[in-house]
Amino acid sequence: MDLKLRDVAQLLDVSETTIRRWIAESKIPYYRLSQQYRFNRSEIENWVLSSRKEGEFEPFAAEEREQHLGSQQFGLFRAIHKGGVFADVEGDTKEALIRSAMKRIASHLHLDAEVMTELLLDRERLMPTALSHGIGVPHTRDFLLQESFDVVTVVFPAKPIDYGAFDGKPVHTLFFLFACDDRRHLHLLAKLAHLASRSDNLSFLKKQPGKKELLEYIKIWEGGLNRPLA
Repeated sequence: MDLKLRDVAQLLDVSETTIRRWIAESKIPYYRLSQQYRFNRSEIENWVLSSRKEGEFEPFAAEEREQHLGSQQFGLFRAIHKGGVFADVEGDTKEALIRSAMKRIASHLHLDAEVMTELLLDRERLMPTALSHGIGVPHTRDFLLQESFDVVTVVFPAKPIDYGAFDGKPVHTLFFLFACDDRRHLHLLAKLAHLASRSDNLSFLKKQPGKKELLEYIKIWEGGLNRPLA
């Protein structure tokens, strides 16, 4: 799926000026078509994941924040509400942990656990879906929910495990991401990347909050992202 400059700006919650600056600095993958900038969805997804390595991806910087109210404002809150929170999930390896988690998640979403596990593992083989600072976002490019809503299920492993993260840190929190369309998938991925970039959010997640407590926190955090500047 190809995206226009306006699409990428909205999905990453930055201004179009910021995207143009990233293009000029060769920080974001793009190509030209009929004298217009275009972006490949898969390349942008990989960029969102890998750019955390160098700390370049800061989409919600206050001085560049734009108002993107509407259906995406509390998208992460709604997705977690549809999903759930599972704690103390066993698994000594990435594969074992994903298998254990999907046995619980699949029944909740009425999906085939084995099929979804293999799709998730195929994605991991292409590129680890760890962000940074102990956060992972297992997802697959080959599956979209046949619903009108997105689902994010939060999994807290029984113990942190190696996940192939760029910063080498073991993962303590996983956000299993299942979107109903490509654009919403990318928007949620970008929002989770920002969530993982703040130390206060990480400290909160390490406490392994329950669903109610987590939803209250996410709602306040997402609401603050679109707060008008003074």
